[in-house]
Amino acid sequence: MFENLSERIASAFKQIKGEGRITDLNIANTIKDIRKALLDADVNFKIAKEFTDKVKEKAIGQKVLTAVSPGQLMVKIVQDELTELMGGEASGLETSGSPAIILIAGLQGSGKTTFSGKLAHYLKSKGKSPLLVAGDVYRPAAVDQLKVLGGQIGVDVYAEPENKNPKEIAENALKQAKATNKNVVIVDTAGRLAIDEAMMQEVAGLKAALQPKEILFVVDAMTGQDAVNTAKAFNDRLDYTGVVLTKLDGDTRGGAALSIKYTVQKPIKFVSSGEKMETLDIFYPDRMAQRILGMGDIASLVEKAQAQFDEEKARKLEKKIRKNQFDFQDFLDQLQQIKKMGNLKDLMGMIPGMGKAIKDIDISDDSFKGVESIISSMTPFERSNPDIIDLSRKKRIAKGCGRDMNEVNQFFKQFDQMKQMMKGMANMPAIPKFRR
Repeated sequence: MFENLSERIASAFKQIKGEGRITDLNIANTIKDIRKALLDADVNFKIAKEFTDKVKEKAIGQKVLTAVSPGQLMVKIVQDELTELMGGEASGLETSGSPAIILIAGLQGSGKTTFSGKLAHYLKSKGKSPLLVAGDVYRPAAVDQLKVLGGQIGVDVYAEPENKNPKEIAENALKQAKATNKNVVIVDTAGRLAIDEAMMQEVAGLKAALQPKEILFVVDAMTGQDAVNTAKAFNDRLDYTGVVLTKLDGDTRGGAALSIKYTVQKPIKFVSSGEKMETLDIFYPDRMAQRILGMGDIASLVEKAQAQFDEEKARKLEKKIRKNQFDFQDFLDQLQQIKKMGNLKDLMGMIPGMGKAIKDIDISDDSFKGVESIISSMTPFERSNPDIIDLSRKKRIAKGCGRDMNEVNQFFKQFDQMKQMMKGMANMPAIPKFRR
């Protein structure tokens, strides 16, 4: 999302790198470029000016330590101010009560229904028992979409397709939740193509009737400054508790993420990208600031890995690696775990220094399909015993997966090289593990 902004800010920092000290002149030039970068990212002019004024005030007259260059100090000041601009620290979700009610609001097309499914999946992974409520009675496919999502994640969906009264549906759903021991109720509401009084009254009526613990405003990050204006209009009527930014994987300049907290004084609680139910993340302002400044986000990358980490499976895999018994089935299992972590390019962007390196590289989520098709064309016995696969078996596998023989041979060569590398690891004292 912040590729262009990151590049522009990095260019601004070049003004001060190599300087022996911070001066009014090199600060002014750097600040000017940072302000231009923010405006280009669709940040409101008033916010961009106030932000850069704060950076300038902190930077002028700063004493540079021997171990810290003026450029490093400037990066630290900008990082701190970006973190503060986006909220300072992560904001939790209030789920106390029996059940806790979470009302989802926003414009049509912002991704409310998909987010509702993702939130239910997230809460289920935290030990909660959620109930999804189909409160969008206007969009024809909304109820069916929520049912499909509920089926994918194993969460019950309450719907009354013939009832056109969202308040009645929500109240009946609440009774159902209490009767079935659901401790969180997520109400998906209707959106419109534009803000209108009828929509506002309907959502406000739901708030009054349900007294929700959380009201989350879902906004499409791709709409830039318009998203901030819409967020303010909704907040004036609903006084919601938090914001959700969706479609962060799209071609967006990032102005919404940088401006919303300042404008409405409500925290960004979640960020979402893609259609997979796993692609929902708590919003950490400090981590986002690091990513904008090209520092990566190792903490989030580790957390994503931990979420897919199965300690018992990892222990067995470690034993197989030590005995040089790593096979194709193990390899396929590891690919599946990586895919569950989210968008591949986004994951690689969390590694420090990688964001700029992969900026112009198209990394598709389908990158593993060729490898998966080759392994899937093997018999279970072949997957567990790579050494038995001879030329005739390779020909059959190539024919089965529709791949060129050269491509199959290349994969086997790469797999052998990887096994040799793992064989060397067997002599190490221990294989590092993620700890929960």
